[in-house]
Amino acid sequence: MSAFAKDFSKAMSQAGTSQFQEVIRQELEYSMKVELDKILATAPSNELEHTKNDLEGFKKLFHRFLQEKGPSVDWGKIQRPPEDSIQPYEKIKARGLPDNIASVLNKLVVVKLNGGLGTSMGCKGPKSLIGVRNENTFLDLTVQQIEHLNKSYNTDVPLVLMNSFNTDDDTKKILQKYSHSRVKIYTFNQSRYPRINKETLLPIAKDVSYSGENTECWYPPGHGDIYASFYNSGLLDNLIAEGKEYIFVSNIDNLGATVDLYILNHLMNPPNGKRCEFVMEVTNKTRADVKGGTLTQYENKLRLVEIAQVPKAHVDEFKSVSKFKIFNTNNLWIALSAIKRLQEKNAIDMEIIVNPKTLDGGLNIIQLETAVGAAIKSFENSLGINVPRSRFLPVKTTSDLLLVMSNLYSLNAGSLTMSEKREFPTVPLVKLGSSFTKVQDYLRRFESIPDMLELDHLTVSGDVTFGKNVSLKGTVIIIANHGDRIDIPAGALLENKIVSGNLRILDH
Repeated sequence: MSAFAKDFSKAMSQAGTSQFQEVIRQELEYSMKVELDKILATAPSNELEHTKNDLEGFKKLFHRFLQEKGPSVDWGKIQRPPEDSIQPYEKIKARGLPDNIASVLNKLVVVKLNGGLGTSMGCKGPKSLIGVRNENTFLDLTVQQIEHLNKSYNTDVPLVLMNSFNTDDDTKKILQKYSHSRVKIYTFNQSRYPRINKETLLPIAKDVSYSGENTECWYPPGHGDIYASFYNSGLLDNLIAEGKEYIFVSNIDNLGATVDLYILNHLMNPPNGKRCEFVMEVTNKTRADVKGGTLTQYENKLRLVEIAQVPKAHVDEFKSVSKFKIFNTNNLWIALSAIKRLQEKNAIDMEIIVNPKTLDGGLNIIQLETAVGAAIKSFENSLGINVPRSRFLPVKTTSDLLLVMSNLYSLNAGSLTMSEKREFPTVPLVKLGSSFTKVQDYLRRFESIPDMLELDHLTVSGDVTFGKNVSLKGTVIIIANHGDRIDIPAGALLENKIVSGNLRILDH
């Protein structure tokens, strides 16, 4: 066969493959449309409009999912961001604050991502309702912070909660307790998307209901859904009409994400006269953060790259603290007018995160999700600000909970700050074993929270309990072997100690 014939034959077979793939894609999209139409037909009239919006949004996401192939970034194009695209926080703080900071604050809306449940910490209901400090929940602390701002500056900064169908009812019930606080609270709901069977790529739901055994058929599609659902709720337009200009978005379980007046001033009164539409707070990586998304320069735009997007051969390079020194805290400041403009043009581009899960019955499904920070590349004049680590204080586990409940932090008007009595500003490394995973078990094992002001590292494994007024200093490792139990006695001081074996303290 001539070289030409070989090339022609190869080109034809490739064309055949791509045509075949296109036919398969079209068939999948058609089957999906048929199934979604069946589901929509079961919606009661009061839910019809809402369900239609959700399923339309899902259809767009599914279409993009079928179009995309392989990792969504070309590793060769990834560059370090230019120096001026990530500003040090100190430089922004050094500008000081104007006299009219109250009028600047009145342009702000605080948005908290409140879609998550407390299941990973063994709690039922919304995670934001878990008690974290002196009986205060995440939501209590958030309301206290904003109320303190409004009272101090005589302003009207509202709080907006993005709930999911998992958290909406419980959150709304609890909001009544804040009716006399000086914070207007609004809510809107994330979309509700159907989970799809990994094999057939069709929804596992047969109708719109999401209670009882149908709970597992639906999911909230990640916090990237904020743009569409905020816009569709009508709340975005209402806030713009009230003269609001920026939202400060963060996870409700990040206790470090408080309103920062210096960053807000930088947004409203930029030194070069050109406003940023999107600011992402980043902070320096430690070994604990190697999986966090990082800001890069990609095709002349700032771009968030998550570990799931990285080709396998480059994962170790991505995790390297020396090449990618910062990670995304998910504290974001975004211009409302820009969200409206981009949403109306359907121009917000976020990579799809494919999240595989196995349901209780063993069925393998996938969820298609997006992340709020991934939209940074769609906005004009985006900026990263390298903030102190104290602005990233997430509570994901009971190990984190122990830190924020301890005397390492003091609480003032809903804000936690590192105690002045701690000589160095780093947070100790705490690893509590599986006996402490659930909040109720964790609380049962500590008669009172130990003094941790001089602690560097704590590892606890097995059946361990702590008496009252225990002091932990330096590196403390406590390991109860299987079948053994260790009771740390009341008033004990453990400094650079390893405790293992069996230590029972019995009442007589």
